[in-house]
Amino acid sequence: MKLIKDILQGVAIGVANIIPGVSGGTMMVSMGIYADVISAVTGIFSHFKQSIKMLLPYAVGMLLGIVSLSFAIGYLFEYYPFQTVMLFIGLIFGGLPFILPKVAGARVTVTEILIFLAFFALIVGMEFLQQGTDKVLTADAGIILKLFLVGTVAAATMVIPGVSGSMLLMSLGYYTPIINCINEFIVAVFTLRWEKMRGCMGVLVPFGIGVVLGIFLISKLVEYLLSRHERKTYFAILGLLVASPIAVFSGISVGGLGFAAVLVGLFLFIVGFIVANVLGK
Repeated sequence: MKLIKDILQGVAIGVANIIPGVSGGTMMVSMGIYADVISAVTGIFSHFKQSIKMLLPYAVGMLLGIVSLSFAIGYLFEYYPFQTVMLFIGLIFGGLPFILPKVAGARVTVTEILIFLAFFALIVGMEFLQQGTDKVLTADAGIILKLFLVGTVAAATMVIPGVSGSMLLMSLGYYTPIINCINEFIVAVFTLRWEKMRGCMGVLVPFGIGVVLGIFLISKLVEYLLSRHERKTYFAILGLLVASPIAVFSGISVGGLGFAAVLVGLFLFIVGFIVANVLGK
Protein backbone atom coordinates (compact mmCIF):
# COMPACT_ATOMS: atom_id res chain seq x y z
CA MET A 1 0.00 0.00 0.00
CA LYS A 2 2.81 2.43 0.87
CA LEU A 3 4.52 1.67 -2.45
CA ILE A 4 1.37 2.60 -4.39
CA LYS A 5 0.97 5.75 -2.31
CA ASP A 6 4.60 6.78 -2.97
CA ILE A 7 4.16 6.21 -6.71
CA LEU A 8 0.96 8.31 -6.72
CA GLN A 9 2.82 11.06 -4.87
CA GLY A 10 5.50 10.86 -7.57
CA VAL A 11 2.83 11.18 -10.28
CA ALA A 12 1.55 14.39 -8.64
CA ILE A 13 5.10 15.79 -8.46
CA GLY A 14 5.81 14.89 -12.08
CA VAL A 15 2.61 16.48 -13.37
CA ALA A 16 3.24 19.59 -11.26
CA ASN A 17 6.66 20.04 -12.85
CA ILE A 18 5.24 20.25 -16.38
CA ILE A 19 2.51 22.78 -15.52
CA PRO A 20 3.51 26.46 -15.78
CA GLY A 21 3.09 28.12 -12.39
CA VAL A 22 3.10 24.89 -10.37
CA SER A 23 6.20 23.60 -8.60
CA GLY A 24 7.14 20.00 -7.87
CA GLY A 25 8.59 21.27 -4.60
CA THR A 26 5.16 22.69 -3.73
CA MET A 27 3.61 19.26 -4.23
CA MET A 28 6.26 17.67 -2.01
CA VAL A 29 5.53 20.19 0.75
CA SER A 30 1.78 19.71 0.29
CA MET A 31 2.16 15.95 0.78
CA GLY A 32 4.50 16.29 3.76
CA ILE A 33 7.49 14.57 2.14
CA TYR A 34 9.68 17.56 1.29
CA ALA A 35 12.34 17.28 4.00
CA ASP A 36 12.57 13.48 3.62
CA VAL A 37 13.05 13.68 -0.16
CA ILE A 38 15.69 16.41 0.20
CA SER A 39 17.54 14.28 2.77
CA ALA A 40 17.41 11.21 0.52
CA VAL A 41 18.74 13.16 -2.48
CA THR A 42 21.66 14.70 -0.59
CA GLY A 43 22.49 11.37 1.08
CA ILE A 44 22.50 9.34 -2.13
CA PHE A 45 26.30 8.85 -2.02
CA SER A 46 26.67 8.24 1.72
CA HIS A 47 23.49 6.13 2.12
CA PHE A 48 22.99 4.85 -1.40
CA LYS A 49 20.68 1.87 -0.75
CA GLN A 50 18.40 3.72 1.67
CA SER A 51 18.18 6.75 -0.61
CA ILE A 52 17.43 4.72 -3.72
CA LYS A 53 14.82 2.66 -1.85
CA MET A 54 13.02 5.85 -0.87
CA LEU A 55 13.44 7.81 -4.11
CA LEU A 56 12.75 5.06 -6.65
CA PRO A 57 8.93 4.95 -6.18
CA TYR A 58 8.75 8.74 -6.46
CA ALA A 59 10.95 8.67 -9.58
CA VAL A 60 8.76 5.96 -11.17
CA GLY A 61 5.65 8.01 -10.37
CA MET A 62 7.19 11.20 -11.76
CA LEU A 63 8.12 9.43 -14.99
CA LEU A 64 4.62 7.98 -15.27
CA GLY A 65 3.08 11.38 -14.62
CA ILE A 66 5.24 13.19 -17.18
CA VAL A 67 5.00 10.53 -19.90
CA SER A 68 1.35 9.53 -19.54
CA LEU A 69 -0.17 12.92 -18.72
CA SER A 70 1.86 15.36 -20.84
CA PHE A 71 -0.73 15.07 -23.63
CA ALA A 72 -3.72 15.22 -21.27
CA ILE A 73 -2.45 18.25 -19.35
CA GLY A 74 -2.02 20.22 -22.57
CA TYR A 75 -5.58 19.34 -23.61
CA LEU A 76 -7.08 20.18 -20.21
CA PHE A 77 -5.29 23.53 -20.00
CA GLU A 78 -6.45 24.44 -23.49
CA TYR A 79 -10.13 23.56 -23.06
CA TYR A 80 -10.69 23.54 -19.26
CA PRO A 81 -8.05 25.93 -17.82
CA PHE A 82 -10.05 27.20 -14.82
CA GLN A 83 -11.16 23.76 -13.66
CA THR A 84 -7.64 22.32 -14.07
CA VAL A 85 -6.08 25.23 -12.18
CA MET A 86 -8.57 24.87 -9.32
CA LEU A 87 -7.62 21.21 -8.91
CA PHE A 88 -3.96 22.11 -8.48
CA ILE A 89 -4.71 25.01 -6.13
CA GLY A 90 -6.62 22.51 -4.01
CA LEU A 91 -3.56 20.26 -4.02
CA ILE A 92 -1.38 23.21 -2.97
CA PHE A 93 -3.59 24.40 -0.10
CA GLY A 94 -4.16 20.83 1.00
CA GLY A 95 -0.56 20.90 2.20
CA LEU A 96 -0.98 23.81 4.60
CA PRO A 97 -1.94 21.54 7.55
CA PHE A 98 1.46 19.86 7.19
CA ILE A 99 3.55 23.03 7.07
CA LEU A 100 1.76 25.28 9.59
CA PRO A 101 2.99 23.22 12.60
CA LYS A 102 6.55 23.93 11.39
CA VAL A 103 6.09 27.66 12.04
CA ALA A 104 3.80 27.42 15.09
CA GLY A 105 4.68 27.16 18.76
CA ALA A 106 6.66 30.38 19.15
CA ARG A 107 6.13 34.10 18.73
CA VAL A 108 6.58 35.26 15.14
CA THR A 109 9.51 37.64 14.78
CA VAL A 110 9.88 40.64 12.46
CA THR A 111 12.62 38.77 10.58
CA GLU A 112 10.32 35.83 9.93
CA ILE A 113 7.56 38.13 8.67
CA LEU A 114 10.01 39.86 6.33
CA ILE A 115 11.23 36.50 5.03
CA PHE A 116 7.65 35.42 4.36
CA LEU A 117 6.87 38.68 2.52
CA ALA A 118 10.11 38.61 0.54
CA PHE A 119 9.49 35.13 -0.84
CA PHE A 120 5.81 35.91 -1.43
CA ALA A 121 6.93 38.96 -3.45
CA LEU A 122 9.42 36.78 -5.37
CA ILE A 123 6.60 34.70 -6.83
CA VAL A 124 4.52 37.79 -7.64
CA GLY A 125 7.56 39.39 -9.27
CA MET A 126 8.12 36.37 -11.46
CA GLU A 127 4.75 37.08 -13.07
CA PHE A 128 6.37 40.05 -14.82
CA LEU A 129 8.72 37.72 -16.70
CA GLN A 130 7.67 37.63 -20.31
CA GLN A 131 7.55 34.40 -22.29
CA GLY A 132 10.58 34.20 -24.54
CA THR A 133 10.57 33.28 -28.19
CA ASP A 134 10.55 29.51 -28.55
CA LYS A 135 14.00 28.14 -29.31
CA VAL A 136 14.82 25.78 -32.15
CA LEU A 137 16.43 22.71 -30.56
CA THR A 138 19.14 20.81 -32.40
CA ALA A 139 21.86 18.40 -31.32
CA ASP A 140 24.84 20.66 -32.06
CA ALA A 141 27.44 21.34 -29.34
CA GLY A 142 26.28 24.87 -28.49
CA ILE A 143 22.64 23.88 -28.04
CA ILE A 144 23.62 20.78 -26.02
CA LEU A 145 25.59 22.96 -23.56
CA LYS A 146 22.67 25.42 -23.29
CA LEU A 147 20.25 22.53 -22.68
CA PHE A 148 22.48 21.22 -19.89
CA LEU A 149 22.67 24.65 -18.22
CA VAL A 150 18.93 25.32 -18.67
CA GLY A 151 18.15 21.89 -17.20
CA THR A 152 20.34 22.61 -14.17
CA VAL A 153 18.70 25.98 -13.46
CA ALA A 154 15.17 24.72 -14.14
CA ALA A 155 15.67 21.73 -11.84
CA ALA A 156 16.80 24.05 -9.05
CA THR A 157 13.53 25.95 -9.32
CA MET A 158 11.56 22.68 -9.50
CA VAL A 159 12.90 21.67 -6.08
CA ILE A 160 12.18 25.04 -4.44
CA PRO A 161 8.50 25.15 -3.36
CA GLY A 162 6.42 27.72 -5.19
CA VAL A 163 9.02 28.47 -7.86
CA SER A 164 7.93 26.91 -11.14
CA GLY A 165 10.62 25.38 -13.33
CA SER A 166 8.19 25.23 -16.23
CA MET A 167 7.46 28.96 -15.85
CA LEU A 168 11.20 29.67 -16.02
CA LEU A 169 11.49 27.48 -19.13
CA MET A 170 8.65 29.47 -20.71
CA SER A 171 10.41 32.77 -20.02
CA LEU A 172 13.60 31.40 -21.62
CA GLY A 173 11.75 29.98 -24.62
CA TYR A 174 12.50 26.32 -23.90
CA TYR A 175 9.20 25.10 -22.41
CA THR A 176 7.18 24.39 -25.58
CA PRO A 177 10.12 22.90 -27.56
CA ILE A 178 11.02 20.51 -24.72
CA ILE A 179 7.40 19.46 -24.08
CA ASN A 180 6.98 18.90 -27.84
CA CYS A 181 10.20 16.87 -27.87
CA ILE A 182 8.92 14.67 -25.02
CA ASN A 183 5.66 14.10 -26.87
CA GLU A 184 7.48 13.34 -30.14
CA PHE A 185 9.78 10.89 -28.33
CA ILE A 186 6.79 9.05 -26.83
CA VAL A 187 5.13 8.77 -30.25
CA ALA A 188 8.42 7.63 -31.81
CA VAL A 189 8.79 4.87 -29.19
CA PHE A 190 5.33 3.47 -29.89
CA THR A 191 5.73 3.74 -33.68
CA LEU A 192 9.35 2.43 -33.62
CA ARG A 193 10.74 5.45 -35.45
CA TRP A 194 14.39 5.01 -34.42
CA GLU A 195 15.76 8.07 -36.21
CA LYS A 196 13.22 10.34 -34.52
CA MET A 197 14.00 8.74 -31.14
CA ARG A 198 17.73 9.43 -31.58
CA GLY A 199 17.00 13.03 -32.52
CA CYS A 200 14.84 13.58 -29.44
CA MET A 201 17.41 11.93 -27.18
CA GLY A 202 20.03 14.38 -28.45
CA VAL A 203 17.88 17.09 -26.84
CA LEU A 204 16.43 15.28 -23.82
CA VAL A 205 19.62 13.57 -22.54
CA PRO A 206 21.72 16.75 -21.92
CA PHE A 207 18.66 18.49 -20.50
CA GLY A 208 17.99 15.49 -18.23
CA ILE A 209 21.59 15.37 -17.00
CA GLY A 210 21.34 19.08 -16.13
CA VAL A 211 18.08 18.42 -14.26
CA VAL A 212 19.67 15.68 -12.13
CA LEU A 213 22.66 17.88 -11.27
CA GLY A 214 20.43 20.86 -10.43
CA ILE A 215 18.23 18.78 -8.14
CA PHE A 216 21.28 17.50 -6.22
CA LEU A 217 22.92 20.94 -5.82
CA ILE A 218 19.81 22.79 -4.65
CA SER A 219 18.88 19.90 -2.34
CA LYS A 220 22.24 20.31 -0.63
CA LEU A 221 21.50 24.00 -0.07
CA VAL A 222 17.98 23.34 1.23
CA GLU A 223 19.24 20.61 3.59
CA TYR A 224 21.80 23.05 5.04
CA LEU A 225 19.14 25.73 5.57
CA LEU A 226 16.70 23.27 7.18
CA SER A 227 19.39 22.02 9.56
CA ARG A 228 20.64 25.48 10.57
CA HIS A 229 17.59 27.74 10.16
CA GLU A 230 14.59 25.42 10.05
CA ARG A 231 11.91 27.85 11.23
CA LYS A 232 13.06 30.70 8.99
CA THR A 233 13.32 28.32 6.05
CA TYR A 234 9.75 27.16 6.55
CA PHE A 235 8.57 30.79 6.67
CA ALA A 236 10.21 31.24 3.28
CA ILE A 237 8.55 28.05 2.02
CA LEU A 238 5.20 29.24 3.39
CA GLY A 239 5.56 32.54 1.53
CA LEU A 240 6.26 30.67 -1.70
CA LEU A 241 3.38 28.28 -1.08
CA VAL A 242 0.76 30.96 -0.33
CA ALA A 243 1.79 32.94 -3.42
CA SER A 244 1.60 29.90 -5.70
CA PRO A 245 -2.07 30.39 -6.70
CA ILE A 246 -1.10 33.79 -8.16
CA ALA A 247 1.37 32.03 -10.43
CA VAL A 248 -1.04 29.21 -11.25
CA PHE A 249 -3.81 31.66 -12.23
CA SER A 250 -1.41 33.64 -14.42
CA GLY A 251 -2.91 33.97 -17.89
CA ILE A 252 -6.18 32.23 -16.96
CA SER A 253 -9.27 34.22 -17.99
CA VAL A 254 -12.21 33.93 -15.60
CA GLY A 255 -14.43 36.63 -17.10
CA GLY A 256 -16.63 34.42 -19.26
CA LEU A 257 -17.05 31.48 -16.92
CA GLY A 258 -20.50 30.02 -16.50
CA PHE A 259 -22.05 28.79 -13.27
CA ALA A 260 -21.39 25.14 -14.15
CA ALA A 261 -17.69 25.81 -14.79
CA VAL A 262 -17.31 27.60 -11.46
CA LEU A 263 -19.15 24.80 -9.66
CA VAL A 264 -16.92 22.14 -11.24
CA GLY A 265 -13.87 24.25 -10.36
CA LEU A 266 -14.89 24.47 -6.70
CA PHE A 267 -15.57 20.73 -6.63
CA LEU A 268 -12.11 20.01 -8.09
CA PHE A 269 -10.54 22.37 -5.54
CA ILE A 270 -12.09 20.27 -2.76
CA VAL A 271 -10.96 17.07 -4.50
CA GLY A 272 -7.40 18.41 -4.73
CA PHE A 273 -7.43 19.47 -1.08
CA ILE A 274 -8.61 16.02 0.03
CA VAL A 275 -6.13 14.19 -2.24
CA ALA A 276 -3.23 16.24 -0.83
CA ASN A 277 -4.33 15.34 2.70
CA VAL A 278 -4.74 11.64 1.90
CA LEU A 279 -1.37 11.38 0.11
CA GLY A 280 0.30 13.35 2.89
CA LYS A 281 -0.80 11.09 5.74
